[in-house]
Amino acid sequence: MKSLPNYNFAPFRPHQVALPAYRCIGHRYLTIQFFCEAQRLSLCTRRHLYRQNDIDMTVFCFAERAHAEQFRARFGGDFLDPKDRPKWPGTKR
Repeated sequence: MKSLPNYNFAPFRPHQVALPAYRCIGHRYLTIQFFCEAQRLSLCTRRHLYRQNDIDMTVFCFAERAHAEQFRARFGGDFLDPKDRPKWPGTKR
């Protein structure tokens, strides 16, 4: 039996929006999840993290650009190109 590709990985979710991590915890995280589910956004179930200017950032990845734009319009944040996303110090690219 041939396995199906895992579409949750970044190559299939190239449209990324970064938010400060403190805006993505507790009830705020639930608000983000409920919004994405209600709007049927192509949000990846996995998150990426990085640190910028002493602030932890959470990256949300989408398959469709319009979905990333809709997310950003509601929650703010910055668009990221996956190849330019910073890594945690000490990790290999």
